[in-house]
Amino acid sequence: METHTSALVHVLTHPLVRRDLTLLRARGTGSEAFRGAIRRIARLLATHALADLRTADVTVDTPLEPSPGVELAEGVVLVPVLRAGLGLVDGFLDAVPDARVLHLGLVRDEATLKPTCYLSKLASLRPDERVYVLDPMLATGGSAVAALDRTREIGLSRPPTYVCVVAAPEGIAALHRAHPDVPILTASVDRGIDANGYIRPGLGDAGDRLFGG
Repeated sequence: METHTSALVHVLTHPLVRRDLTLLRARGTGSEAFRGAIRRIARLLATHALADLRTADVTVDTPLEPSPGVELAEGVVLVPVLRAGLGLVDGFLDAVPDARVLHLGLVRDEATLKPTCYLSKLASLRPDERVYVLDPMLATGGSAVAALDRTREIGLSRPPTYVCVVAAPEGIAALHRAHPDVPILTASVDRGIDANGYIRPGLGDAGDRLFGG
């Protein structure tokens, strides 16, 4: 699985990701097809994002004889930023079904573009868990920084990973000004954001397209 890497920004360039990203961008793609494409992209992003999880050796009995194997040796926590981040959860759970899912609700003021938090389920987060913040769009970076601020309040032992589908250079820069040690995994770095804070060419409002408005 190929990635193009620049410092802490990893762009997954797998042909299946590029195909489904094209589907996400298309104006005529309906909500059902949009959800399916974003889930498939999330599954491939998860495969890359989870590649360095620690494992522990185990032995299992096959139908013929004992066999060595591994199990995950650290807990995985998914933090979807509501509501659009929900679109990435199922793809990650396909890869790691026993991951915990802790929701974080942020809403952006359309005038100031500043996020405010209206819901946080992060109280049970433990410092030794591996955390993946999920949000399809990294635009201005305001919501991403707010989500990472809240996620890191307890003092995680390792930086969380920020996973998105489409990122703007402005958002990447804003995120790394506030959290310079956080890796970003995405399917595309687009041209930039417009005066309304939307990514160009982007794919529109991910939440609206996922859930039908």
